[in-house]
Amino acid sequence: MLYYIFDFLDERFGLTGAQVFQYISFRAGGAAFLSLLISIFFGKRIIQFLQKKQVGEIIRNLGLQGQIEKKGTPTMGGIIIIAAIVIPALLFAKLDNIYIILVVVSTLWMGFIGFLDDYIKVFRKNKEGLAGKFKVVGQVALGLIVGLTLVMHEDVVVREFIEEPLVVEVDNASVDPGDVQTSYVDVKSSITTIPFVKDNEFNYNWLMPFLGEQYTWVVYVLIVIFIITAVSNGANITDGIDGLAAGTSAIIALTLAIFAYVSGNAIFSDYLNIMFIPGSGELVVFCSAFVGACIGFLYYNAYPAQVFMGDTGSLSLGGVIAVLAFAVRKELLIPIMCGIFLVENMSVMLQVAYFKYTKKKYGEGRRIFKMAPLHHHYQKLEYHESKIVTRFWIIGILLAIMTLTTLKLR
Repeated sequence: MLYYIFDFLDERFGLTGAQVFQYISFRAGGAAFLSLLISIFFGKRIIQFLQKKQVGEIIRNLGLQGQIEKKGTPTMGGIIIIAAIVIPALLFAKLDNIYIILVVVSTLWMGFIGFLDDYIKVFRKNKEGLAGKFKVVGQVALGLIVGLTLVMHEDVVVREFIEEPLVVEVDNASVDPGDVQTSYVDVKSSITTIPFVKDNEFNYNWLMPFLGEQYTWVVYVLIVIFIITAVSNGANITDGIDGLAAGTSAIIALTLAIFAYVSGNAIFSDYLNIMFIPGSGELVVFCSAFVGACIGFLYYNAYPAQVFMGDTGSLSLGGVIAVLAFAVRKELLIPIMCGIFLVENMSVMLQVAYFKYTKKKYGEGRRIFKMAPLHHHYQKLEYHESKIVTRFWIIGILLAIMTLTTLKLR
């Protein structure tokens, strides 16, 4: 919004300094700063409101150290995160950018699903919350919207540059035979990034060659649905101890901001030999607000937490991370980039599968971990929450660095 206001003031009145809003770096910095302010200063008021309304976490006694002390801690703090992401994004980003529209809609969509879940748990006193099938329906619906938009919208393109010999129609013109002129064409493409491969590109057409290129979108949309569901659930599962989900999400969002910046910049994309995606650079503004919101939320969510994000926050964070990855065509990097989410998800799946298998085979269920998801396993081993979170963050940073190395390591 501010971009359009200052652009108008610059064109109409020549306002000094108004042109600074043309720069993504300036608007990204402004979005991050405002996001921090909202999450820290307005976050305190939201926490006080939640305490007044007795919106406290319902704790099941799982025998974990320090668990009972958390009973009554305000939940639904994801409202703070969503506000701290959406408000700066609306103020500093270009609102006619299809990628910005997608991520803002995704934030609100998944936030609403999480809010319903938290509302049922807290106010209806139903520990199960929103029925799993309704969560899945919401995630699938978002996947359909995102997938079909990325397939069909005219602004979702990849720019291909073409170098041709320079032709001058003036008689006796002095032209070096080696001179070339560069032109470009924006094309709809099902190409994405694949890590550690020389050409660094993967075409979804290769998955189902017998379907024909015109039906590739079906496969693509199904993949979008699967990954959005998986990542949002992964973030939800990871949100089990103070600061873990917020810190991990901030690291991932910062990684995606770097990808968005280089993918949306013709010079950097050419130097790194990666796809140039027109308009994707605008996502840097959104990612900056995302990082600021998570860091600001950590001010209250770090051990000992004064507020929990609840499903309102965790489902929203995971869903948006998945959408951002698709927007910059880095979804195949998610297993590395979101490795913490993946391991947490896998620990639950392995635990349940092994328990059922051993119960059927031996008549007694056995476990791989002392408790799933994985962070609870370490709690059972009597590691302090802060140590678990810090070490998971370190692993998350290492995974982020590994993800960024795929830009050149092929």
